[in-house]
Amino acid sequence: MVHFARSGGGRGASGRSGRARSDRAPRRGPPRPTGHTAAVEILRLVFLYAHLIGFALLLGGGVAQYFSGKTRINQAMLIGAVTQLVTGVVLAAPIREDPAAEPEPAKLAVKAVIAIMIFVMTFFSRKRDEVNRGHFFAIIGLTLVNAAVATFW
Repeated sequence: MVHFARSGGGRGASGRSGRARSDRAPRRGPPRPTGHTAAVEILRLVFLYAHLIGFALLLGGGVAQYFSGKTRINQAMLIGAVTQLVTGVVLAAPIREDPAAEPEPAKLAVKAVIAIMIFVMTFFSRKRDEVNRGHFFAIIGLTLVNAAVATFW
């Protein structure tokens, strides 16, 4: 049997239900960030933005260098690799309020290995006038694989 509320909705003359605020059901939906967690979330988003800029520098620098006709490591690629590595380490820190929102450790390990490989390949080849085409394309390929891991895993 279904019971319907009275036309007043069970409220008294004042329009309040008579229950104290603490007796109400908890608010549904994601929790609102407090001052500390909101600041941490903003900081995380700033580092994520810097991480994406590092990706753009690394890939864009590589593509631009390829179209110039000379396969060498340019400054944009080196700065992008360093930015990706540093911001990736910061983003891997367990700073989220909800432990379920933390990235998987296996994903972080794969991304770290790829980022270290990209960094090593760019850092130690940066002073050469020209690098092997396979080496150069491996940097670009690993950059795209790293983005794919981040997107699809």
